[in-house]
Amino acid sequence: MKRSFSGILIICLVLAQSLAAATPATEMKKSVVRITMTEQEPNYKVPWAPGSTASGVGAGFVIETHNGQRVMTNAHVVSNSRFLSVSKENDPKQYIAHVEFVGHDCDLAVLKIDEAGFFKGTVPLQFGGLPEIESAVSVYGYPIGGERMSVTNGVISRIDFQLYTHSGVDAHLTIQTSAAINPGNSGGPVLQEGKVVGVAFQGYSGDVAQNVGYMIPVPVVQRFLKDISHGSYGRYMDLSISTFKLQNPAMRRALGLVDDDHGVMVSSVAKEGSSDGVLKQGDVLLEIDGHSIASDSFVDLDGEHVQMEEIVERKFKGDEVRFKLLRNKQQMEVTVKLDKAFPYLIQANTYDVSPRYVLFGGLLFQPLGHDFYEAFQPEDLRVRFFYDFYVSDQLYVDHPEVIILSTMLPDPINTYLGEFRNGIVDEINGVKIRTLKDVSEALHKTSQYYVIKVLGTGRPIVLESSAVEPARARILQRYNVSKEENLSE
Repeated sequence: MKRSFSGILIICLVLAQSLAAATPATEMKKSVVRITMTEQEPNYKVPWAPGSTASGVGAGFVIETHNGQRVMTNAHVVSNSRFLSVSKENDPKQYIAHVEFVGHDCDLAVLKIDEAGFFKGTVPLQFGGLPEIESAVSVYGYPIGGERMSVTNGVISRIDFQLYTHSGVDAHLTIQTSAAINPGNSGGPVLQEGKVVGVAFQGYSGDVAQNVGYMIPVPVVQRFLKDISHGSYGRYMDLSISTFKLQNPAMRRALGLVDDDHGVMVSSVAKEGSSDGVLKQGDVLLEIDGHSIASDSFVDLDGEHVQMEEIVERKFKGDEVRFKLLRNKQQMEVTVKLDKAFPYLIQANTYDVSPRYVLFGGLLFQPLGHDFYEAFQPEDLRVRFFYDFYVSDQLYVDHPEVIILSTMLPDPINTYLGEFRNGIVDEINGVKIRTLKDVSEALHKTSQYYVIKVLGTGRPIVLESSAVEPARARILQRYNVSKEENLSE
C-alpha cells in the first residue's frame, strides 16, 4: 500500500468478469506486478503552494477490460500520484504507467501502460465468485520486508459491509480473511483455485487485531468495471436515507405490523437525494425490488444474507429501486429513481484535486471539508458543529458549501481582525454566501467598501476598496503567492 497506518492499513486487489478457466500458478505470477509511485499531497494551509512528496509501493495485476489489457490496483495506491512505474517479477525494467480510471469511493483503479510490450508473457487473470466461509485463499503482493513477490495464505472468515477507509465515508461489501495483508499488498489479487476472488485493500495493525485483513469482493469490482466501460466513472448511487430496526414488539404493534420480524422504518430522508419526495420519514419498508426486508435491515440475495443497501450498490445512475412499504398503516408501492449520487460528502477524504480558495486583502477563504479540517484542526465550536452535523441536520440546504475565513496573511490592511479567524462567512456586501464562487463574485464587484459578515460576531469585517488594490501586489510578493484564487478542483 501507499502509506503506513498505525491502525487500519489500506490494501486492495481487483477483479473483472468471471471467465471460464483458472489461470495456472506459473502464468498467474507473471501477471502480478509491483507498482512504485511518487505522490504529492495538497497543502491546505498554503493552498497555492505544492505539498510535500513521498513514495510508496503497492501491487496490481493484469486484467482484460473494454479497452484491452490493463493493470488493476487500489485507488489509494495511485491517488495524488505524480509518477507511476510498474515492474514484473524477474523483469528488471520499469514501465511507465498512467491512471486511466479511478473510483475513490470503492478504492479501485485501472492503469494504462505506455509500452505495449509490457504485456508480453502476461495473461489476464480470471475471476471467480464469492468464496465460501472457511475456504482457503492466497494473497499475492509486495509487502514490506523484501523486494520479491510475497504469498500469504489464510481462510475466509466473514462476508459483511465494512467502511472503506480510503474515502472514509463509503461502506461496501467486504470479505475478511485471516491471511496476512500488510502495506505493499494493496492492489494485489486474492486467489482461490487459480481465480481472483478479491482485491487486498485494508487490514488492522497488530496492536488492534490479529490476523484480520480485508479484500474487495468480485461484485464490487464487477460494478466498477461495468461503470468504466462507458468511458468514465460515475460513482456509487445511494438512497440517501437512514433507517432504524423494528425489532421491538410493542413498536411493531403500534405501527400495525405483524410479529414476523420484517420491516425497517425510515428515520430520515436527505433533501436533494434520490429518495427526496418519494420516501418519507416514518415509512416502514417491507420489500426492496421484491426482496423481503428483515427487521434488522438484511435481505437474502444470491444465496447470501446481506444488508439492504447491497441491492442499491449494484445499480447505476438512471436505474430504479422498487419498494413495498407501509405509510400510515396503509400498504403501498413506490419507485425511487437513482438520478444522482448524494453530493454533500463534507467528511470524505478527497484525492487528485487541488485545494480551492480565494485570497483577498490577505484574507484566505476556503470551503470546509475533511482535508481542510484535518489540516487546521479548528477549535471554533460553530465550525465543529457544521462539520459534525452538516448532513444529519441538513445544513447543506442553506450552505451548499461552508466557507471559512481560515487564516490571514498579516498586512496593514487586515490588522485587528484576528477574532474573525476560523469564522463562517455569512454575507459579503449584503449577498448571502452559499459557495466559494459567491465569495469570488462578491469581492470582484466594484464597491467603495467590502463589508464581510461572519456568523456569531457582533461586528463585520470592513475593507476599504482604495486600500485593497495596493495591498494585493504587496501581499502576493511578500508571501510568494502564485495565484489569488482557485475555484475549480
